[in-house]
Amino acid sequence: NPLYPLRKTLSMSGNATFEMTDTALVSIAHVDAPEVVTSAQFDEILADTFERVGTQPGLLESLAGIRERRWWPEGYLFTDAAAAAGAKAIEAAGIRVEEIGLLIDTSVCRDRLEPSSAVTVHHTLDLPSSCLSFDLSNACLGFVNALQVAGNMIDSGQINYALIVDGEGSRTLQETTLARLAGEDATMGDIFAEFASLTLGSGAAAAVVGRYSDNPGSHQVVGGMARADTSHHKLCVGSLDKMQTDTRALLEAGLQVSKLAWGDAEENGYLDADRYIFHQISQVHTNMLCERLGIDIDRVPLTFPFLGNVGPASIPITLSMEAENLKPGDQVLLMGIGSGINTSVMELRW
Repeated sequence: NPLYPLRKTLSMSGNATFEMTDTALVSIAHVDAPEVVTSAQFDEILADTFERVGTQPGLLESLAGIRERRWWPEGYLFTDAAAAAGAKAIEAAGIRVEEIGLLIDTSVCRDRLEPSSAVTVHHTLDLPSSCLSFDLSNACLGFVNALQVAGNMIDSGQINYALIVDGEGSRTLQETTLARLAGEDATMGDIFAEFASLTLGSGAAAAVVGRYSDNPGSHQVVGGMARADTSHHKLCVGSLDKMQTDTRALLEAGLQVSKLAWGDAEENGYLDADRYIFHQISQVHTNMLCERLGIDIDRVPLTFPFLGNVGPASIPITLSMEAENLKPGDQVLLMGIGSGINTSVMELRW
């Protein structure tokens, strides 16, 4: 069993590791936001500021590798996006809504403080009253965390199926950020502090999780690990109107925590998967993570060049797009770093 050395390593690493016994990804789906917004358009809006502070346009594309991102139409809610993706995942799974015992909405973007986003998605999809619903928020790791929570409930026999949804939108944040940075008092420091805001994108994703033994052709969730270094919790702080990030420090800290997470397993060949589904941040982040962890970048499908960083929807969107290229038996690793800092890795057997 090629997974045995990995499981042996995981079992020795404490309670930040986990294994699943009979959990599978039954379906994965995504929905694209319809409006394409290019980095060149952002450069045009900020042209006067760039000239005044003495910098050149094109940083989003040349440095971050992001050519474009997408926006939802004005008035389109994050819960609308999450529900649309959820409907696609349910249809792809071929199950009845009455079979779903758990709904988790992992969106960072929220239309309100309460009630939960999940209750609106629950209502929109007409899920049964027996279906538990709640939000799970952990920056860009929420979707992966929700897979673990759902898997634990499936393995324990509490539910047969779970639906995980996520809907993210960058329009409002980027419009307000561009307006600030286009102001006459904007400085080079402001540009660097809010640069990460302009790398974000919009999109939605959803997955149905079920029992592996009950769903032929599904994709087994093997297990995973997580590590944290919360001394970095102030490096990226954001709301729907403004996000400030120490980009360089966040990048380096995220790489260090990722290396910590992989320390033991690296010695057992855990970094020789068929596909690595990264949380999509930037070209710099991708290159440095592959270099630090010894990952073949040709096995890392990229969506950030045309979608940007879609937060917790990034990993499932990328997996959904790559699914048609995966073969039965492929080892797939979901790898994410979330502000805070947390990092998680989950192994799927396709």
